Amino acid sequence: MSDDRGTREAGTSEAPLLSSDEYFERTVKESLAHAVLESAGTSRRRFLAALGATTLMTVIEQILPLREIVALAADPIGKPEKKDVSVGFIPITCGTPIIMAEPLGFYKKHGLNASVKRAAGWAMIRDWAINGEVDAAHMLTPMPLAITLGAGSVPKPFYMPAVENINGQAITLHIKHKNVKAAADMKGFRFCVPFDYSMHNYLLRYFLAEGGLHPDKDVQIRVVPPPEMVANLKAGNVDGYLGPDPFNQRAVYENVGFIFKLSKEIWDRHPCCAFTVSQDFAARYPNTFGALFRAIVDATHYASNPAHRKEIAAAVAPTNYLNQPVTVLEQVLTGTYADGLGAIKKEPNRIDFDPYPWHSMAVWILTQMKRWGHLKGDVNYKAVAEQVYRAADCDRIAKELGYPTHASTTTKHVIMGREFDPQQAEAYVKSFKIHGMA
Repeated sequence: MSDDRGTREAGTSEAPLLSSDEYFERTVKESLAHAVLESAGTSRRRFLAALGATTLMTVIEQILPLREIVALAADPIGKPEKKDVSVGFIPITCGTPIIMAEPLGFYKKHGLNASVKRAAGWAMIRDWAINGEVDAAHMLTPMPLAITLGAGSVPKPFYMPAVENINGQAITLHIKHKNVKAAADMKGFRFCVPFDYSMHNYLLRYFLAEGGLHPDKDVQIRVVPPPEMVANLKAGNVDGYLGPDPFNQRAVYENVGFIFKLSKEIWDRHPCCAFTVSQDFAARYPNTFGALFRAIVDATHYASNPAHRKEIAAAVAPTNYLNQPVTVLEQVLTGTYADGLGAIKKEPNRIDFDPYPWHSMAVWILTQMKRWGHLKGDVNYKAVAEQVYRAADCDRIAKELGYPTHASTTTKHVIMGREFDPQQAEAYVKSFKIHGMA
């Protein structure tokens, strides 16, 4: 893509891993130092910059009450600057916390009069968010990374404060393909995914490539908005898709497809969708951003409790939200479902909800963007992950609300039996036999 950009690698060595509290404190200090430099005149700025980061921070600490400033940043006080806010969403179960926060009162609980605004597809959500037509947006977890880097769009810095759902996707095939057993059997298939910059695209590509098929040569993959996937399957336009629910279960409900593989079988507890805001919005309306953040973290933890799933299914089923039969949503959210092959499966973790945006998740996504040509040049994986995925902020909000927190912002993940070490990102990219077409 002509718009794709990479970021320059600052170095090959990795800094020691920080706890989320340490990372938050470091971020506040770096922001403060940057503000001091920006406010100084040219000659003073040169002098201060020449001191070096450590010396400059020592000077600042002698003048300003740094501990109090960090504490204030960790516990902001103030009413929302604007109570009337809009949040864009796509009608899929991945966005459950963002959607249910309206009918179940989580936005009101945190002082907001929020309305959710339904979009037809991810390109529309991206454009709404970039142009400020919504205050916040439900996005696919790769999207804020891509938008920040200018991959596929004009570059605009975005924050991803919280993941919405983990797991919750599936490879669904047309009912005529009941005999398919493995990726190798899918050569020549036509697939659809909801967006280029999506976990669906990257997980499907990973699965096919591990099975020996080149995603750009041996199959066709095209973008189709989620609400149109079942119709395309029914019409025979595609052989299958790796898509979001409820459209996997809806294909079964309409007797047109079957669930071949849950996405959790590729990467258990993988991220999918997220809550996002532009960096500009967060800076301009910090208290509003904080209230939105609290509402989303609160709703996401509420959704993670299996005891709430049937209540949630009923809340998000109406026409102005997901516009789906409650029975379809219950099958997705409870994990007791018909697979389209005559069996009733019980998989409680078919979908789950966990707001913590691990930096290591962002690094894995960036490796796949690099692998498939969505990013060009060197990529400073760690720096981009820390800029966009607000892990420390999410833990700060979770702690404030009484939810568990984390000792680190990064961890190792296992994808199809293979461990991913975020500290070895570039080596990981180079280790694959199949890469995107040059």
